[in-house]
Amino acid sequence: MRIIDIGITDFLKAWEYQKAIVRDVDNGLCEDTLILTEHYPVITIGRQGKSSNILKSSEFLKKNGIDIIEVDRGGDVTYHGPGQLIGYPIFKLKDRGRDVHKFLEFLEDIGRHFLTQYGLTSKKIPGLRGIWVNGKKIGSIGIGIRRWVTYHGMAININVELTPFSFIKPCGIEDLEMTSLKELLGCDIDIDEAKLQLIRSFDEKISSMAETVYSA
Repeated sequence: MRIIDIGITDFLKAWEYQKAIVRDVDNGLCEDTLILTEHYPVITIGRQGKSSNILKSSEFLKKNGIDIIEVDRGGDVTYHGPGQLIGYPIFKLKDRGRDVHKFLEFLEDIGRHFLTQYGLTSKKIPGLRGIWVNGKKIGSIGIGIRRWVTYHGMAININVELTPFSFIKPCGIEDLEMTSLKELLGCDIDIDEAKLQLIRSFDEKISSMAETVYSA
């Protein structure tokens, strides 16, 4: 797995960059790739999203420096901002059984493993995607697929300001509470260390998958 850290980025530029990597992975020009980034403030609306789940006017959001973008990932409405760690896995599912639901579960497993490295336990909530701690959502998951290559991915709240989540109905869920590592642990988290922990979680889960296939 190739790792590319592109720092804090404009969402649209990062989206275009993903598409270029998708083409390269699909054409066999590079291996599966994990892009790490943070985004400048933006609200994105997924394929199942509704603009009614944005609770503030476009004028209010613009005044607060928050863009609104419709995207081609699964899921509804979410917020991205500095201090939120984004992982975009550009993976070829042709080599992983072409099972979208299994891949989403794989990302959730990575999120749970990531949290264990901070002493936190995440439990699934039946019928809901994402990464959860004590009934609050700390990580969102939504992907797109082109020619069985994944893009978009997962967002984990590290030090991100949580107030903008109140400007939306996150994931279209009523009264959903969001949280972050900073809120749960009561201190700022080193974002570079969080990136290393996320990479370790990917490596661990990929190795486990390979061992399972080999044993079978």
